[in-house]
Amino acid sequence: MVQPTSAERAPLPQEGRSPDDAKRQVARAAGVVSLATLVSRLAGFVRDVIIAKVFGAAMLADAFFVAFAIPSLLRRLFAEGALSAAFVPVFSSYLRSHSEAETRRLVAVALGAQLLVLLAVTGLGILLSPYLVTIFVPGFYADAEKFALTVRLTRLMFPFILFIGIAVLFMGVLNARQHFLTPALAPLMLNLGIIGSALWLTRHLDTPVLALGVGVLAGGLGQLLLQMPPLYRCGLLVLPRLSFRHPGLRRIWSLVVPTIVGLSAMQVNLMVDRLLASFLPEGSISYLYYANRLVQFPLGAFGAALGVAVLPTMASQASAGAIDQLKATLNFGLRLTFFVSVPATLALIILGAPIMNVLFERGAFGAQATSASAFALSLYAVGLCAFSGIKIATPVYYALHDSATPVKLSLIAMGTNVVLNLALMGPLRHGGLALATSLASFVNLFLLLLLLRRRLGSIDGHRLLRSTARVSLASLIMAAALWWGRAALFGPDLALGVKVVVVVGLSSFGLAVFCALSYAFKCEELDELLRIFRRRHAGTFGKGS
Repeated sequence: MVQPTSAERAPLPQEGRSPDDAKRQVARAAGVVSLATLVSRLAGFVRDVIIAKVFGAAMLADAFFVAFAIPSLLRRLFAEGALSAAFVPVFSSYLRSHSEAETRRLVAVALGAQLLVLLAVTGLGILLSPYLVTIFVPGFYADAEKFALTVRLTRLMFPFILFIGIAVLFMGVLNARQHFLTPALAPLMLNLGIIGSALWLTRHLDTPVLALGVGVLAGGLGQLLLQMPPLYRCGLLVLPRLSFRHPGLRRIWSLVVPTIVGLSAMQVNLMVDRLLASFLPEGSISYLYYANRLVQFPLGAFGAALGVAVLPTMASQASAGAIDQLKATLNFGLRLTFFVSVPATLALIILGAPIMNVLFERGAFGAQATSASAFALSLYAVGLCAFSGIKIATPVYYALHDSATPVKLSLIAMGTNVVLNLALMGPLRHGGLALATSLASFVNLFLLLLLLRRRLGSIDGHRLLRSTARVSLASLIMAAALWWGRAALFGPDLALGVKVVVVVGLSSFGLAVFCALSYAFKCEELDELLRIFRRRHAGTFGKGS
């Protein structure tokens, strides 16, 4: 494929940055990813509102969510998670120490190997869909209609993993080149595909829910096509090649297999939740889905965005042997993500039911579904700090080319989740499954940080604890204000327009209270976010994005 001239290529990531430069680089990148992810998440809410209105929280919705979860789980393990974590550190080292021709060759052979694997996985997934559905949700087997529909949807959507798997490789290349905007916008294409299909295609099909599967495929293809223009401008849009002896590919694969297990803890926990929820009353899977979607909003808009932003910087620091800078980046990332996730946790617990009511309670989604989903949301929200922290701590191991340790820790977390699920699902039903996932994630995060401290030395834990204490105090005062505001202003019998105004007003009020208290308590993270905002409006924020 014809390559652009050197003048058209994006500059290589800068070397020799000071710790403050690295912090600014991470913060700017996180800001870009957060903004793009926010747009995608808002579109995702529109998508879920439409699905809830049309299909509610009963059989059709359960079947779609389970069918989509199967290729999505494989996508997160084999593509988004494992490939990104294994590919970016190796690709970053090639950017530092190899020629442009060798760097392009690495991309080509990685693309060839990825394409081959994904074709095999897609073919096997379509063939084995009945068995996969039985494994994922054995409780569906007793309902022949629900089981058959879930299998049909799974087969329809399995090629999604092929599209998104290639797209994620392209995203890893762009992120390593410090281009974050286009990869972060990719999920928007999936949401638009599902929205379009739900609005226009459902009326033309005998089985309307199949339209959602078509939308998933269209969205996956859109994510792939969206990455190609910036990849071409970087000079790295290459044709796939097969060369299994390539040393860079061998390094990637040496990390991929254990990385799959290392990144799988939360996803497998969610899979176990669905498996056990299939034995609970109808609608339990949908309640967990809608609750998880709301938790994913702050997690994706900032926690996951910061994880994406820190990996290239950490990989570059580790490759250069700058361990002190690596530790400083870890500490900064944790402080910044706790600054956002602690108040978000309390806000979701207090405002969860009003938000569920405003977003979803219409059509086939009734008051009982709102209450049950809000209950799950409050217990998922408990783990938000852990979910976010894992996305910051785990990349340190991959930057150091250590994928074995996260494997061991994630296995401990998975075992903890299973035990807690069985203990809590009796008294708390689907809420117990959500709480077990949260508690198991805290176990995972604690072990990740404990072993990092033993390996790297002090990660300035005192500074992290002081920061978290100030943020927690500000968040508790904010929570008290929100609790009062909710009791005084919100009621389920209000008109929809009034409820929207109240929820938006309470959210804005809570944010204002938290920011004012953070300023009064001299939280450093607020200053850093304000500096990002000022640079954005000074025209420098978008550099490298």
